[in-house]
Amino acid sequence: MEDNRPNVLLIVADHWAAEHLGFAGNSSILTPGLNELSACGTRYTNAYSECPVCIPARRTLMTGMSPKSHGDRVFRDDLRMPDVTTMAQAFRDAGYQADAVGKLHVHPQRDRIGFDSVLLDDEGRPQWGTLDDYDIYLGDQGLAGRQFDHGMSNNQYNWRPWHLAEEHHATAWAGRNMARTIKRRDPGKPSFWYLGFRHPHPPLVPPQAFLELYRDVELEQPYIGDWARNPDDLPFAISALLSRTNLYTHDQLMAAKKAFYALCTQIDYQIRYLIGTLRLEGLLDNTIVMFTSDHGDMLGNHDMAAKRVFYESSANIPMILSPNKGNQKAGEGVIDERLVTFADVMPTLLDLCDIDAPDTVDGVSMVGTAQRGHIYGECGEDDHSSRMIRDGHHKLIYYPVGDHCQLFDMIDDPHEMSDVARQPEHADTLQRLQQILISEMYGVDLDWIEDGALVGKPDRDYSWAPHRSLNSQRGDGWPPSPKVEIPQIEWTRERPSGTAKNG
Repeated sequence: MEDNRPNVLLIVADHWAAEHLGFAGNSSILTPGLNELSACGTRYTNAYSECPVCIPARRTLMTGMSPKSHGDRVFRDDLRMPDVTTMAQAFRDAGYQADAVGKLHVHPQRDRIGFDSVLLDDEGRPQWGTLDDYDIYLGDQGLAGRQFDHGMSNNQYNWRPWHLAEEHHATAWAGRNMARTIKRRDPGKPSFWYLGFRHPHPPLVPPQAFLELYRDVELEQPYIGDWARNPDDLPFAISALLSRTNLYTHDQLMAAKKAFYALCTQIDYQIRYLIGTLRLEGLLDNTIVMFTSDHGDMLGNHDMAAKRVFYESSANIPMILSPNKGNQKAGEGVIDERLVTFADVMPTLLDLCDIDAPDTVDGVSMVGTAQRGHIYGECGEDDHSSRMIRDGHHKLIYYPVGDHCQLFDMIDDPHEMSDVARQPEHADTLQRLQQILISEMYGVDLDWIEDGALVGKPDRDYSWAPHRSLNSQRGDGWPPSPKVEIPQIEWTRERPSGTAKNG
């Protein structure tokens, strides 16, 4: 008996902010495929990554759990997935086949986390002693170990064109293998397909053809809030983040932005290719398609780059849901302004397929009637930590070092240009959101509270120090390197007090 339940294609990018879309009002970026996909479904404008950094966010995505529940708000690259029913397993338990292509970012690398099959592209992490499937593909093409010959770092904003043929680019490989996975499906079962694109996360190495699309495009300039113009008034954690951005001139960052946008457009074209594949296979009308990202990228806004902060460019993520034809749970051409999170992806997709979410899920379905009053965001547990409360009107960002609060009116000031935390007319709002934040805190955060009020930690200055590893620089991949005990990434380096700069 044929099973006519809808298929699901979940597409997840890396470092893609909600504002990096043409239909979101960005006139510089070219996203024709996603523009059309949004017109066929619902775009959630207030979607947030609860912890805007890769590994914690992906644990949330795959379990539907908050960082507090799944155990990582830092970036614990050696932490196994919690022993719960994952999104893939929930679909399989309901009779679906579940296949993944691309970036999973789990430990150990070959953990399938409930999928029937995984074709892995984990950005070349040989220190774990494992080759992923993209590495193996390059070897089969006579290009073993050549993916990082471009010399660019995975966490810096230098750039250059891709050094191999376009067909060997990780984005092209991922799209092509997902198309083949769709074609190889069991026709007697519905499918859950997960596609994890590793880009536009650096290294910024777009194929030349996509750079050419931006040859005559004048990019929008970064926006810089009034509060960001005086470095002496910025909290410690932001001073540390700025140390990475200050390595680049304005023109260099604008050039990096163009390379970044070219990577986005390459992904958009692969999504068009996959929509065409579904159409030719006769599956498009009975497939739910969702596009999102684990977090965004500041890309020069407020003079910052990368993520791990709760400003919109880092924490506000794209969330586009195109339902299968005739599904009454989701609308067509709808803009939904409710507050949603990365944890909501799993229960939403299960709901659209009439599958109950496991009891361990913290998220709520985006197509149901339930709506949350606020979102709690958390990142880090050391002096670089930050926390967020976002309600329907305002956003509170808290930095414990220096007991520093920022407050933004997200209705009248969506780009967070003016921090109103110290304005008397906003005192009640500030206090209300601080109390909500205190109610969410746990663990080391409790040390930042005294007599029911935030007190944080003593303020201190940040002193930049260089990275010997060039922010997780990769190198020659053939022959494979041995398994080594090196950190995957050091987010910041700080010069110890009293150390001479040339010493």
